[in-house]
Amino acid sequence: MNRIMIVFFLVTMMGLVLYAHDTVLASDNGEEIVFTDGLLLPIPRIPETRQFDLIEKQFVLDTWKTPQAGETVTFADEFSTWQPVSVDEHGWFSSESRESYLFCTVSSDQDKIMLLEQNGNDCVYVNGALRAGNRYGFKDDYEAWEPYFGFSILPVKLKQGSNEFVFYNTRTGRVKAKLFEPKSTALINSLDRTMPDVLVGEQVDTWGAVVVINATERPMTSLKISAHIENNEPVVTDVPIIQPLTVRKVGVRFKAMPPQETGTVTVILDLSDGDKSLHTTNVDLSVKTSLEAHKRTFVSAIDGSVQYYAINPAQDPDMEKQKALVLSVHGAAVEAINQASSYSGKSWAHIVAPTNRRPYGFNWEDWGRMDALEVLNIAQKTLNIDPSRIYLTGHSMGGHGTWHLGGTFPDKFAAIGPSAGWLSFWSYRVRERQDDVTPMSNMLMRATSPSRTLEIAENYKQHGIYIIHGADDDNVRVDQARTMVEHLQTFHNDFIYHEEPGQGHWWDISDEPGTDCVDWAPLFDFFARHARPGKERIRQIEFIAGHPGISAKNNWLTIEAQTEQLNLSQVNIRLDPGQRRFVGTTENVARLSFDLSVLPGSEPVTVNLDSSKLENIDWPQHSNKLWLAKSNDQWQVVPEPALSQKGPHRYGTFKEVFYNHFIFVYGTHGNKQENRWALDKARYDAEHFWYQGNGSIDVIADVDFDPAQEPDRNVILYGNADTNSAWKRLLGDSPVTVKAGQIVFGDKTIKGENLACLLIRPRPGSDIASVGVVAGTGIVGMRMTDRRPYLSPGYAYPDLFVFTPEMLDGRGDRGAIVAGFFGLDWRLESGEVVWNVDKY
Repeated sequence: MNRIMIVFFLVTMMGLVLYAHDTVLASDNGEEIVFTDGLLLPIPRIPETRQFDLIEKQFVLDTWKTPQAGETVTFADEFSTWQPVSVDEHGWFSSESRESYLFCTVSSDQDKIMLLEQNGNDCVYVNGALRAGNRYGFKDDYEAWEPYFGFSILPVKLKQGSNEFVFYNTRTGRVKAKLFEPKSTALINSLDRTMPDVLVGEQVDTWGAVVVINATERPMTSLKISAHIENNEPVVTDVPIIQPLTVRKVGVRFKAMPPQETGTVTVILDLSDGDKSLHTTNVDLSVKTSLEAHKRTFVSAIDGSVQYYAINPAQDPDMEKQKALVLSVHGAAVEAINQASSYSGKSWAHIVAPTNRRPYGFNWEDWGRMDALEVLNIAQKTLNIDPSRIYLTGHSMGGHGTWHLGGTFPDKFAAIGPSAGWLSFWSYRVRERQDDVTPMSNMLMRATSPSRTLEIAENYKQHGIYIIHGADDDNVRVDQARTMVEHLQTFHNDFIYHEEPGQGHWWDISDEPGTDCVDWAPLFDFFARHARPGKERIRQIEFIAGHPGISAKNNWLTIEAQTEQLNLSQVNIRLDPGQRRFVGTTENVARLSFDLSVLPGSEPVTVNLDSSKLENIDWPQHSNKLWLAKSNDQWQVVPEPALSQKGPHRYGTFKEVFYNHFIFVYGTHGNKQENRWALDKARYDAEHFWYQGNGSIDVIADVDFDPAQEPDRNVILYGNADTNSAWKRLLGDSPVTVKAGQIVFGDKTIKGENLACLLIRPRPGSDIASVGVVAGTGIVGMRMTDRRPYLSPGYAYPDLFVFTPEMLDGRGDRGAIVAGFFGLDWRLESGEVVWNVDKY
């Protein structure tokens, strides 16, 4: 639809131009406000910049004041000045500094709800309320292969008078924004859609997803979406709860008779509330043959959202014949369908490409890693896969994903093939390291152990490796590959390194179908010559694990728990099947188990571990699993541990609460300011996870939460024991309690109104679920949690973290008060906790 724009008038305050226009989401002849002038504050590049933010601190302390041109802000020993700035001819604000704040104002003659379309910023404060941004949407024009990021449209309320917008940007220094009136109280934003392809001759019964905008100040609980494909009956899907003035990506069910030819089919989507239609739009689904690369959707167990993966099917139509599986993980700003389409079809292998939850997603760590495993499991269940021929490859960020997934789960793949891959956040970004390492900084750093690729590199012994890199790569430095090669040479005897002379990041030098930097013929020949042995053929296991809640199992061995949590654990154990004996050494292992099904019969077994020799161990009565625990430096046979103990099923670290179909519960029992914060913060986290991870999260009030329903879902509470009524029902026996003005740790209490707390505990009545806490002892502590990056890649926190606004002063671990891990029994007394209370 063509946009009709009529200039109504010019507002001189901060240079805003207002328009009327007609679009899919905009009200007919409604008002549009384009941001054209403002004040820019460049942030200097100094060590620990991300922990040094005086503007954020002003919002936390409620000392923010409208800035004036020429006003100076001090960042450590550096100074920056608020300076006037205007947009260029394309409507972009630009800064020479990658990191900056942009301040703009909007004047309104009345209270009204508008839609904010934003590009380039990480987040934005709208009259002090934090909202998710659009950090990857930093340009107007996209190539045909590029993912589109112009979908970040959020409902906001303007008050009568002056309204302040503070945009924060860390990527490119470019920001673009406008406001426009919504067409309806609820709308479908199909610019961000997750859709399957449908196949010729196959019945259509699948899921898609679109964004629904709630442009009202009340929760919407009775919306429905009807999906109608021509000549088929409409299918109606209930829309889950959407809180006021926010968005949610929601699943939509499709059903239709089999299409008979390739092309597209149109789906008419109608959003309604009761008998009233609120908004209608169309989306097209591609129709492909079963041998073409195509998209398939599924409902994720992480959060109940609809995700997709792409498959480039094996070209041999014999479905009875087992095929190999190549899991291919894409680079940054690449869609999974384009990743799969970069390969020529193979007669002997399916190429399956997960999404990482988004084109940037999580660098194949955290929820990106979970997505890869979900898709791998789906592919193994739905395709006829030879389990001995499963391979892993990826390019750029996907090359890192290959290193990360291959090292974390070494028994899942026969061979791996990273192309142009970076090794870790530390090797690639060259972050500044602290010179003054303290017990607190060490404790916080331990939570990042799953991301430390080189430290788990010996796990690569378990499969072959083919490394590819362009010698002139100006995106991912070739030293990333060379560093790993140098390291592999000290212990690995089954790897090949190919460095292509004269080539950069993405290259294709042959006339064969497929792009050579990913579809490299020698790489696939290498794969074809490698097979993954079953666990019954494995005699020796050398395995390193950083987090048993992420990776604990390797063939017949499982590291169940660690002596020092999140420090690396290492085992080197040999199985002597003739003697029915396990022999080896362990390091930083508190509990482990053996899968005895690899031994014939059920006669007794012997275990020689470290200095312990255990003979004539009876075969377990009710399973094939043998558990051992270490006590006083001696190993002992123990019964199966209670699920109330920490283990691979539920091990902690704060990020791990954000899976298992998690739900956000915000408090409503505080004062007006605290209740407003709880809803705003839950809304921001849900919006951030939607944008970064294509997520869809239930956000509900504490008064609407029933712990008896779905007791195995993870829950995150926003607010403390006084402001969130769900606290007593879920955390009544927690050894850590956050209250108004204090945090109680058993018999120890820390007082203050500015304490912030992140916490994870087991959920009562569940063997698998956890409860997370995002809380403060007062409004300052609550706001201090606002921008902690626990939903972003590259950051991690232990089980417990208490901190204050001093953390934003950028001076080492100042402001970090308490951090650590609960014991393996989830008690505080048996845990490992660092206290900085004397500094506080």
